[in-house]
Amino acid sequence: MFWQEDEDKTLPYEVSDNIVDLSFTIKCKKLPIDHAWELSQALKPLLPWVDNDPAFAMHQIHVAETGNGWLRPEDTENELLWPSRRTKMTLRLSKQYVEEAKQQLTGNSITIRDTPLVFGTAKIKTFTNASVIFSRYIASPEDEDENTFLQRMYEEIIQLTGVNVRKMICGKSHKIHTPAEEITTKHLMIADLDSEPSIKLQQYGLGGKKQLGCGLFMPHKGIKSLNAGE
Repeated sequence: MFWQEDEDKTLPYEVSDNIVDLSFTIKCKKLPIDHAWELSQALKPLLPWVDNDPAFAMHQIHVAETGNGWLRPEDTENELLWPSRRTKMTLRLSKQYVEEAKQQLTGNSITIRDTPLVFGTAKIKTFTNASVIFSRYIASPEDEDENTFLQRMYEEIIQLTGVNVRKMICGKSHKIHTPAEEITTKHLMIADLDSEPSIKLQQYGLGGKKQLGCGLFMPHKGIKSLNAGE
């Protein structure tokens, strides 16, 4: 754990919309839990510009982890995800590519392990001025211990934002499999952030492998945003 007390937060901050999340409804009966590489590869022919957009990233698909005690299974080889009508597939991208992504995906379909996934309507989601953000997957060398990982993240955050982060917690590890490698990832929560570094971390992420869903931050559920009136 890395946790130091900080001073008060900033006033409300106007969020830039130059990078946004674009969330699609989907129809899909089932998905492998470890689907990041297959989803990324299936999207590329439909989105040929992704390598030209430095902001482009792909969120892994998640279903609800609450309700009747259900938690995301850990057996990635043998268990499956069962998307509901509320399940979304979300891309993080520069605003200039939003309309192209809508046109190229809406009503189109891909196949993940013999199961079709059909894209429905899309909705833009701008970032929230959250004082606490988290990432489910930060790429990490397999032998990297928690203290080394947190120090590396601390240095990356300074390089990206210029801010000395004082509160971080490292969480569970996961594996992402591709034909070329097995990627170890760790959860990371960052707390007590002011608006500008919070937004910048959400926009640009940490640790690389963004096209496999790594390094992407979201507001922590249950934490009030810094927006006025929220």
